[in-house]
Formats: sequence, C-alpha cells, structure tokens
Amino acid sequence: MAHAFAETLQSFKAGPGLGGKFYSLPALAAHFPNVKRLPVSMRIVLESVLRNCDGRKVTAEHVAQVANWQPNAQRTEEIPFTVARVVLQDFTGVPLLADLAAMRSAAQRLGRDVGRIEPLVPVDLVVDHSIMVDHYGQKNAIDLNMKPGGTTPKVSKACMPHFINW
Repeated sequence: MAHAFAETLQSFKAGPGLGGKFYSLPALAAHFPNVKRLPVSMRIVLESVLRNCDGRKVTAEHVAQVANWQPNAQRTEEIPFTVARVVLQDFTGVPLLADLAAMRSAAQRLGRDVGRIEPLVPVDLVVDHSIMVDHYGQKNAIDLNMKPGGTTPKVSKACMPHFINW
C-alpha cells in the first residue's frame, strides 16, 4: 500500500555519498495549512503519525486529525503515537535487559521462537555508572578491566559487556 502522503517524503544530504529521507511537515502544510501554527509538541506528534502512516495502525485520518488540531476542541479519538527510539540509562536499562533475557528464556523453555522477544522501537542504553575502570592509559587497559576482580564485582565486570552486547 502506498503512503497516503508520499509527496511529503524528501531527501537530504549528510555528507559526501551520505544521505537520508524524512517526512516534511512544511510539505504536509500544502494539504493542511494549520500545520504551520501547531505548537512544537503537536508537531512532534504529527511527524510521528505521518512517518508511521501505514493505512492500518496509523491512517491518513489520524494524520488529518493531528494536522487539524485545535487547542480547545473536544477530544474523542485516540491518536496512535510511536516513538522513534528510547534512550535508557543504565539503572533502568540493565533491568530491562534482564527482563528481556528472562522472557527469552521462558520462550525457549516453551519451544517458542526467542527472536520474537524484541523491543518494537530502537533502544539505546547509556551505561555510565554500572562499569568501573581500574586501568587506563595502557595499551592493555581494556583486557585488564575485563578480568574479574578490581573495584567492580566479578560477575558485573566479567559479564556486563557481553550481556549488553546481546
């Protein structure tokens, strides 16, 4: 099925030989002039709805509802919103990885496809407190820091990088 607003898909250059595509809200304003007057928060929602418009979960009508948003209008319909990605810090992300690992283990025990246990959107994990560095400024610092012992508990230091790379 063709995208209902395919003409809003535009290209950009990100450097020599590099580029990408995006859904343009100014191009969408040709259909919905009110887009230019939407608050920034509503433009973020509109960009998500436009980008994810697939005719099933997100329809052209959803795009029109957000594009024609009025601050004091009655709210009767739910708008499907999909984030582009989730950024987690280590104190919330590591438990999430543990939960995903537990669900995969349960799926495996039940003979199910463990590959189906995946986040629906890209997830970035920022690890800034869970891993300690004991050695630095040496060519073999990474090897020394990966060995059990030191200031970080053996299990954390030895397993964490492998678990996070999962």
